[in-house]
Amino acid sequence: MTLAPERIMDVIHQRRSVRAYEERQPSASLVRELLEVAVHAPTAMHREPWGFAVVQDRAVLRRYSDRAKQMLRAPAEAVGWGSSRQLHGEHPAMLDDPAFNIFYDAGTLIAICVRETGPFAEADCWLAAQTLMLAATAKGLGSCCIGFAVQVLNTPEVKRELGVPAEGAVVAPVIVGYARGAVPAVPRKPPHLLSWTKS
Repeated sequence: MTLAPERIMDVIHQRRSVRAYEERQPSASLVRELLEVAVHAPTAMHREPWGFAVVQDRAVLRRYSDRAKQMLRAPAEAVGWGSSRQLHGEHPAMLDDPAFNIFYDAGTLIAICVRETGPFAEADCWLAAQTLMLAATAKGLGSCCIGFAVQVLNTPEVKRELGVPAEGAVVAPVIVGYARGAVPAVPRKPPHLLSWTKS
């Protein structure tokens, strides 16, 4: 099947980072459909190093959020993978707000993980994340990649809860759900072209 090129471009331009969600959850079948699309992302040497952990429990996500805020405010609690050291000492004020949820009260988190390290494995996971977010847009869902979550999701206890192998890691935490209202487009700068070599 060939998709009209203008439709593909529309989906790319319509994708938004959504930070306000309705209460209703995407169905299990819809989430599974997003995962089936995500694995069609490019992958170096066809290694397909990714794995997916899905959380559809708001209480669990709130617990992860509270722990993440605590860790991001405390330099001593930085962990290896995803450690946001640049935030320590100058963290955004929102991290001090008890009501702030790093998952923006979305009810579904899809954590895209590497099962084991390897050449370009992390890049493959980010490609899968982008593919998943575009698929979510095409299905009428909002999405947002949550950098604040990387650190807490890679603590040993949370990795065990998510089924992430000890030698693996959460690379791209993506929330998905039904957007609560329209999200306006954010202007983008033109491409910063460094060079263009022609014969």
